[in-house]
Amino acid sequence: MSLSAPPRLLVVDDEPDLRTLYELALLREGYDIETAGTVEEAWTLLNAARYSAIITDMRLPDGTGLDLLRRLEQAGRPEKTIVITAYGSAENAVQALKSGAYDYLTKPVDLRQFRSVVASALGRGLAVAAAPAMRGAGRLTRPAAAPVVADALQRMGGRTPVMQQVRVLIDKVARSMAPVLVHGESGTGKELVARAIHQVSQRAGGPCIAVNCGAIPEQLLEAEFFGYRKGAFTGANEDREGFFQAASGGTLFLDEIGDLPLAMQSKLLRVVQERAVRPVGAMAELPLDVRIVSATHKDLACEVAAGRFRQDLYYRLNVIQIRVPPLRERLDDLPLLCEAVLARVAGESALVEVPRLTGAALQSLAQHPFPGNVRELENLLHRAVALSSGGLIDVGDLGLHEASAAPLAAEPARVVPAEPVMGVVDAVALPADLVAYLDDVEREVLVRALEHHRYNRTAAGAAMGLTLRQMRYRMARLGIQVAGDALTVDDAEPLGDLVP
Repeated sequence: MSLSAPPRLLVVDDEPDLRTLYELALLREGYDIETAGTVEEAWTLLNAARYSAIITDMRLPDGTGLDLLRRLEQAGRPEKTIVITAYGSAENAVQALKSGAYDYLTKPVDLRQFRSVVASALGRGLAVAAAPAMRGAGRLTRPAAAPVVADALQRMGGRTPVMQQVRVLIDKVARSMAPVLVHGESGTGKELVARAIHQVSQRAGGPCIAVNCGAIPEQLLEAEFFGYRKGAFTGANEDREGFFQAASGGTLFLDEIGDLPLAMQSKLLRVVQERAVRPVGAMAELPLDVRIVSATHKDLACEVAAGRFRQDLYYRLNVIQIRVPPLRERLDDLPLLCEAVLARVAGESALVEVPRLTGAALQSLAQHPFPGNVRELENLLHRAVALSSGGLIDVGDLGLHEASAAPLAAEPARVVPAEPVMGVVDAVALPADLVAYLDDVEREVLVRALEHHRYNRTAAGAAMGLTLRQMRYRMARLGIQVAGDALTVDDAEPLGDLVP
């Protein structure tokens, strides 16, 4: 087949009328179509020619679409396969994706969605229109025109077997549209895995939208995810796209999916099943062309058992799971990770020389438990570069002893003012103003928590058992503000006895 020849597709279905319908729909798009009615007929054609993609029904007279998928896998065939299943048979759809199908469709097939899925499988129609800037917890990123495959993978770093396995899975799942659930502790690099999946897939030319599900107020979730129409509610002065529409042709990364309320989980399930979204205030649904990658630090199976997460949504999102190992399981990667982080810090700070760790400093890091994983390592090295006096970073520059001696959950009652004004009772100095004293202690703990979690209010609050609303209340009361990557603290007046 010459370079100018149209893509050749194979349609496998035992119903002649459906074969004709699919063939006509695809011929109009300029494809070269061949058809078969059974698994054996399809295999005969496959032995004689190569195809760009295969569209097969699940149920066939002499087998199933899964049988055809297995043969293709065993033969090492490169064709992408789209499986058509009966309406409501979610188990078959999930099984098809796990067996290597690029995507699936449910009967009765919507021809517009049918053409869209085929175009996506062939890498067509992914040119990205200028999308509006997303606000709040969503971030829109577009890969550069230069090679992008290495970006996220390089930032992940590491050559240990567990990280090699992560890379193998990323490469494998990037070939399909199967939903992926990335699981790992806080700070392990789950978002980097999601971005790597996007960058090595055919969707790399489209947008990658990252959404922190726990950072959006519950009453705004539907409007933020699905968009809205002008006049849908007070303040809706114009039509606005949601995260799903902004991710069209690309990937939607749903971070901390376990934090979604049950009501929103139901609406998300419908979107995943129907491949369509209805903006708030709209009458009609809009078809979607979006790859979903989710992430969580929670055990969603336990959340399902506890009734906090829908089982049907869990099965839909957890088609393929990638576990990102904590740093303590890949300490052999520590020297390589440190080199990469220090090189990045040096570049960002315009340093002439990249700082280096002494042997003692590296050994000290290797003995640290790293509850914050790679993110904590990055924070430690950022601080060490700022505190070190030369090109070498020693143990004292890391501040590990200080960090272990002052945990976030420090007891306020043990903090004693340097210059007590009142007398002493049982050798413990009493403050002259107990309210101001406790405010100072709380302010110090909140600031340390925010710095530890890179100014993420949701994560900092969760580390201390606070909801995002409680965290916001305390920050406002104590005059703590996050500005970019820095904190400012004002001498705020108490807001009164509000209930956080």
